[in-house]
Amino acid sequence: MRQIIWTNFAISELKNIYLYYRMVASDKVADKIRKSIFDGTKPLIKQPLIGAVEENLIDLGQEHRYIVVDNYKIIYRVIQLDIYITDIFDCRQNPKKMKKRN
Repeated sequence: MRQIIWTNFAISELKNIYLYYRMVASDKVADKIRKSIFDGTKPLIKQPLIGAVEENLIDLGQEHRYIVVDNYKIIYRVIQLDIYITDIFDCRQNPKKMKKRN
């Protein structure tokens, strides 16, 4: 059975996003964004290749893909039957920062 596995780095990034919105907005807004990101990964269970190839990481040769939820790219890899969420990247940032992170 296929499962979604979050890497420690992706969990850390999601936590940073949550804490940021908790600080600048409210708990309710932070919860909504976190839930939206989590829920956005659910379709990957049935359609793991639904995301586009992440061109900024193509030279790593690890077949990173992404889906967009709100302002965030959910970066992931499909390894055998599992989907590994490797990063949550704010699309409002310079994409060159992504390579430094992965």
